Amino acid sequence: QVQLVESGGGLVQAGGSLRLSCAASGRPFSRQVMGWFRQAPGKEREFVAGITWSGGSTLYSDSVKGRFTISREYAKNTLYLQMNSLKPEDTAVYYCAAESSAYSPILIRSYEYDYWGQGTQVTVSS
Repeated sequence: QVQLVESGGGLVQAGGSLRLSCAASGRPFSRQVMGWFRQAPGKEREFVAGITWSGGSTLYSDSVKGRFTISREYAKNTLYLQMNSLKPEDTAVYYCAAESSAYSPILIRSYEYDYWGQGTQVTVSS
């Protein structure tokens, strides 16, 4: 059974940092695109960041570019999201996602991903 489990969320003041982790189990994702999405109350789920299977290419939404960094650790089958200079508008539930096909380009639409974690809450206070 494939599982993606996020951790690292919490409450932080504006300007602070958090590091999210997404541990994958049940199958390796070393050849798959992985990404982070977020969903704020009353809003649609939105793309935050994505990374290719090789880790050689990343993509960020304009709202987080320059503040967030996505990375992956193959030995641990784990995806990370380092979030710096957090703003109140970053408050949301953050989800990691993985695609099932190998060697795909970075995907930005949520329906293109096949596996999802349960989400971790990030709250940024002003």
